[in-house]
Amino acid sequence: MRVLRVVVAGVCGAGLTLGAVAPASGAFPTPAGGASSDAGLERTLGAVRDAGIPGVYSAVRDGARRWAGAAGVADVRTGRPVRPGMAHRVGSVTKTFTAVGVLQQVGLGRIGLDDPVADHLPGLLPADQGRAVTVRMLLNHTSGIGDYVPAAFPSLAGGPGEAAESLDEHRFRRIAPGELVRLGLDAPRTGVPGERFSYSNTNYVLAGLLLEEVTGMAAEDYLTERVIRPAGLRDTAFPRSPFLAGPHSRMYEARYGDIDPPRDYSVYDMSWAGVAGAAVSTMEDLNRFYAALFRGELLGPAELAELTRTVPADGGHRESYGLGVYPVELSCGRFWGHDGRVWGAVTFAFTSEDGERQAAVGLNLAGYQSLDEQGGLEPHPADEALVNHLELALCGPAGTPPAGARLGAVDGAP
Repeated sequence: MRVLRVVVAGVCGAGLTLGAVAPASGAFPTPAGGASSDAGLERTLGAVRDAGIPGVYSAVRDGARRWAGAAGVADVRTGRPVRPGMAHRVGSVTKTFTAVGVLQQVGLGRIGLDDPVADHLPGLLPADQGRAVTVRMLLNHTSGIGDYVPAAFPSLAGGPGEAAESLDEHRFRRIAPGELVRLGLDAPRTGVPGERFSYSNTNYVLAGLLLEEVTGMAAEDYLTERVIRPAGLRDTAFPRSPFLAGPHSRMYEARYGDIDPPRDYSVYDMSWAGVAGAAVSTMEDLNRFYAALFRGELLGPAELAELTRTVPADGGHRESYGLGVYPVELSCGRFWGHDGRVWGAVTFAFTSEDGERQAAVGLNLAGYQSLDEQGGLEPHPADEALVNHLELALCGPAGTPPAGARLGAVDGAP
C-alpha cells in the first residue's frame, strides 16, 4: 500500500510555547460510514503540534461539510497562535495549477502533449533535447533535464552550518525564469528524455514559458485568470512582493539540524520558484481547487484523464506521478494531489477521485528531522501524527493507517 511521504519540520529551540487547537466554527458531524468528527480532527491535529511542530493548520471537505482547525503558534518568540485560514506558501502544490493551465491549452488544440518542446520554444533547449523532450515529459518529470535548485542555492551542499548562507543571500534576489532554465540545463542530465522519472523544478519553469509563448500572457497572470478565479479561490495568488499579505505565520527552516536554531524565511522573494512553486494559498482554497479540478470544472474529460496518467516515480514518497499530481493509497481508497516545500513551509493537499472529499495541511517548520549516516531521514513522531490526521480526515474514524507508515522527505524544494 502506498505510504504518504513528506518533509515534516521540528520544534524551534527552547522556550517554545505550544498553543491550543483552534477549530473553525461549525460542526463536522460523523455520518454513517463517513467523515470524521470535530473532536477527532482536533485531537489528531493537536498531536502533530505535540510531536514538535510549532504551528499546523488543516482544512477538510466532505461534500457539503467543512472543517478547519489550527494548533500551535505562528511566532515562537511572541507565542502568537496559528489560526485556520492563514496564508501559506504552498510550494510544489503550485505544479498542479501549472499542469492544469497547460492542459487547458491542450484541450483548445494549441499544444499537443507529445509535441517536442522545440515546436513552441525553438532554440531554448540544446538541439538534441529540444526535439526529444516533449511537453508531457516536462509535466511528468521524465525530460532528463536537471534541477536548478542546487545551483541557485549552492551552500545547501556544504558542510554543517553552511546551509543558511545561500538562503540568506537570496532573500530579496529577483531571478528570471530564463536564468533558472539556464541553471537547470547546466546541471547534469538525469537521463535520456522519456527514460525515467527525475523530479526537476526546471521542467515546470519551462512549462510556464510554454504557457507564455502560447497565450501571450505572463504565466502567473494566465493561471490567475483561467485557473485560480474559475475555481472560486479567494485567497490564492502569486506574490509580487517578498512580503506575505494578510494574516500568516512565520515560516521556520531547520535544514535537518544545519540551521540551529531554525530561522524565519517567511519574507522571501519567490521568483526563484515561479510557477514551479511560488503560489500562496490557504488550506481551504487548496481544497476548493482540487474539488473543482476532479469534478471536471477546470478540464475536459480527456485532459483530466491525461492528468492522472502516471509513470513510475522514484519509489520514495512518490511511487508514481501523473501530470502535476500523484496518487496515494489510504485505507479507504486512492487520493490524488501534491506536496509542497519551500524554505520554512510544508504543505500536503489531496482529494478523492470523485472530487467529493479533500484534506490539506500546512506546517510552519521544514527540515525538522535528523539525518542518519547514509543521509536518510530518521523517523520522527510528527511523521506518524501527520499520517494519522490525514487518514482520519480522508477516510473517517473507521480507517486504519498502513502498518509501519511514516513520512519521508519531499525531494527537491519547492
